Amino acid sequence: MSESATVPQKSKWEVLMPVIVCGSGLFSDGYLNGVIGTVNTLLGRVYGDDYKNSPAQSNVSSIAFAGTIIGMLVFGWISDNCSRKIGMVASTVILIVFAALCAGAYGVGAHGVLAALTAYRFLLGIGIGGEYPAGSVACSEATGEIKSGQRNRWFIIFTNVMIDFGFVIAAFAPLCVLWIFGMDRLGVVWRVSLGLGVIPPLSIIYLRTKLKEPERFKQETMKDTKVPWLLVIKFYWFKLATISILWFIYDFSAYSFGIYGSSILEIVLGDEKALYKPFGWNVVLNLFYIPGAVAGSFISDWIGAKEAMTVGLIAQGCVGLIMAGCYGKLATSEHVAAFVVVYGVFLTLGELGVGDNIGLLASKSSATAIRGQFYGIAAAMGKVGAFVGTYVFPIIIKNAGGNKTIKGNQAPFWVSSALCLFSAALVYFCVPHIGQDTIMEEDVAFRQYLSNNGFDVSQIGVKELRGQRLDDGNSAENIAEPVIGKNEEKFESVAM
Repeated sequence: MSESATVPQKSKWEVLMPVIVCGSGLFSDGYLNGVIGTVNTLLGRVYGDDYKNSPAQSNVSSIAFAGTIIGMLVFGWISDNCSRKIGMVASTVILIVFAALCAGAYGVGAHGVLAALTAYRFLLGIGIGGEYPAGSVACSEATGEIKSGQRNRWFIIFTNVMIDFGFVIAAFAPLCVLWIFGMDRLGVVWRVSLGLGVIPPLSIIYLRTKLKEPERFKQETMKDTKVPWLLVIKFYWFKLATISILWFIYDFSAYSFGIYGSSILEIVLGDEKALYKPFGWNVVLNLFYIPGAVAGSFISDWIGAKEAMTVGLIAQGCVGLIMAGCYGKLATSEHVAAFVVVYGVFLTLGELGVGDNIGLLASKSSATAIRGQFYGIAAAMGKVGAFVGTYVFPIIIKNAGGNKTIKGNQAPFWVSSALCLFSAALVYFCVPHIGQDTIMEEDVAFRQYLSNNGFDVSQIGVKELRGQRLDDGNSAENIAEPVIGKNEEKFESVAM
């Protein structure tokens, strides 16, 4: 009797549960990164010039990205060399602890509070960063048990859609808190808004402790042997460089626009307005992320990740050019609804294209043995883009005339639109096709490549599983040849 005949079939819930638990932790990333934009506005109102004229205004918003970069790189190594589970649980604990400390940040005077908040945000970023190479990678591996033709959408729904949903709640929660406490207690509003970030990671930590390691990780890990890094670099450098550049460009624009969203609306509506209106419009603005992300998850399955990215980038670039050209007419209090709609379409197209598919591309374009580190490096480059963007956007605005001028506020849209069109060309010419079985094909191709270059592939996998057959019932030696043929033709020729 074959092994497959003795293994009971899993229910749909049993198949989806690991995907949900692994990926949904990214809701915390969306909330904790999104809420700081609103908190930034609140801190400016509470501390006035002590905040606006100090480095804290930029540091509080962007310092988490520095921690995130470290977290991605460190947890990428942990994910590959220890286990996906350890990485997920550890990152969740960090999120819980430092989200709470951010809410309770205390110091002597305004500068003391802001210094403490900056330090806690940095450490919080390490936990956020850990979610990517641990949770997202495990999520992509878990989708291998889902029916072919639906794998991309489930990965996207429980990764990027979770991030975007976090952005929506990050905009709505402070508005609710403001309704409760009012304009006279803004100090309480920003602390409660940050404190609510404890709830998402706390809700999943128990389930994560009960997760089992993905079967593909057990079969393909190289944690018990020496990784031939020269061969790894030769085989994957081009794909890693391409994905890293795309992620850098995407986060450069996406996170910068997200963080400054409430500030942009406050400029449009006027400083004299109460915060209810800009916060309310910010909720509407963030809601535009959702339809693009959800629609994009299905489109990614229907036409492919590469094709969805290309279409989304071209469309977003065109809308951005329209946004920039019409900014003078749209960016007024009389036309704020039209401004939000066009701006929202610009954001939703970004999610439909790169937002949905960049993580999918990074998590399925490399072999399981080095997937955590591959993903972590690519995602870290994205956060470098986000970190740079939060500093560069104000400089772009200032050099173009300042945030009180039409030209100054047009400038980011001109820059972002040009980058969208450049990224579309990069995707079309340099990104490989991502199919439903790409993870398995990558493992087979990588094994064969190592074998062809003198590496003993019998060392791959945890010791008790070495020598067993792959998930589809065929040995790596039997099925590698046709797959590696097309992979070597596409990538090895570039690397030579």
